[in-house]
Amino acid sequence: MSEQLLRNARLIDPEAGTETRGWLRLSAGRIVATGAGAAEGGIDCHGMCLAPGIVDVGVKVGEPGERHKEGFRSAGRAAAAGGVTTMVTRPDTLTPIDTPEVLEFVTRRAHDRTPIRVRPMAALTRARAGREMTEIGFLLDAGAVAFSDGDAVCEDTRVLSRCMTYARGLGALIVGHPQDPGLSGGAAVTGGKFAALRGLPAAPTMAERLGLERDLALVEMTGVAYHADQISTAVSLPALQRANAAGLDVTAGVSIHHLTLNELDVGDFRTFFKLKPPLRSEEDRLAMIGAVADGDIDIICSMHTPQDEESKRLPFEAAASGAVGLETLLPAAMRLYHAGHLSLPALFRAMSLNPARRFGLEGGRLSAGSLADLVLFDPDAPFILDRSTLRSKSKNTPFDLTRMEGRVHRTWVGGDTVFDLEALA
Repeated sequence: MSEQLLRNARLIDPEAGTETRGWLRLSAGRIVATGAGAAEGGIDCHGMCLAPGIVDVGVKVGEPGERHKEGFRSAGRAAAAGGVTTMVTRPDTLTPIDTPEVLEFVTRRAHDRTPIRVRPMAALTRARAGREMTEIGFLLDAGAVAFSDGDAVCEDTRVLSRCMTYARGLGALIVGHPQDPGLSGGAAVTGGKFAALRGLPAAPTMAERLGLERDLALVEMTGVAYHADQISTAVSLPALQRANAAGLDVTAGVSIHHLTLNELDVGDFRTFFKLKPPLRSEEDRLAMIGAVADGDIDIICSMHTPQDEESKRLPFEAAASGAVGLETLLPAAMRLYHAGHLSLPALFRAMSLNPARRFGLEGGRLSAGSLADLVLFDPDAPFILDRSTLRSKSKNTPFDLTRMEGRVHRTWVGGDTVFDLEALA
């Protein structure tokens, strides 16, 4: 690949925590030099923001088994258009990713069909059933970056503690879904006045705290590296803070939907707003934003969960949970920036640098020697989101017909352009 110069850009550096006007020079898939001020030649970024590509954790791709909802080809296109240069995918496919053979199939499909980087997680227990540990060592050798049963919470603490102990010995990361199944099973919304008025089955916020406290106690006992995939309630934050103060190897994430939407957005049973965990109160939403700003929550992700029309066009209680988010993660995050909650370096620390660090990946940096995985975007460009234009196969977004700000203009992976808005004009 020939050398490239990207000039006249607002450089968003999450590692340094700075935003400066300057330039980057790329060669052989990496950043070879960076500087402040003006430069001549190359690609003019027209004063737009240039940041490390987003590392999106917890992306659901429907291969194998549910390609009609999302395949690697469509997910890769959506990711590139959203400024996502690395997807860390979930193992909760119809055929769970619980053997090296399935993992190798997924890895090959991703490599052949996507223009971006894909790093898969593998299941923690066979068939995600919580009864028998997977072959963690072989799955690590086959390329798994972490182990998770997703929202199939392992209820047998003896099995989970054995998994954690074994993972600790291999240096593997476990990703948990903090929920108490007894309190959250069958819930459609979060507990409170809104749920009571709508007559919907609800889960109390304490279900998340109980699940998290259980997991953290086992982390303390085993010493395993642990990441909570989604924290969404204020009552969970003290447990995280205590774990961090005790020096446990614990991090936590939050979805962009729980940072930008609340339980009232469900309105008159709008199923595109049915998520797992459910949307919380406005007080919880603001607490999550504060936790990201304070560093108690490390990662912001889309939790991209494609669902077809048939599974969403149902009564609210029966409809499937989840929303797509690969293309809407960045513009939704701009809501937090424009509201003054988080700076651009802070946002990209949570969307790029921290997830790369936690999952042992390169990325999230603009320093010389770093991967040339980059996104060029205009944080102020307004548009009305039309879900029919999304590149994902499934169109289940809660932001349909919403006015948003933040347009991705170009995405590079290893210095190669994988999305160019101007080329599509």
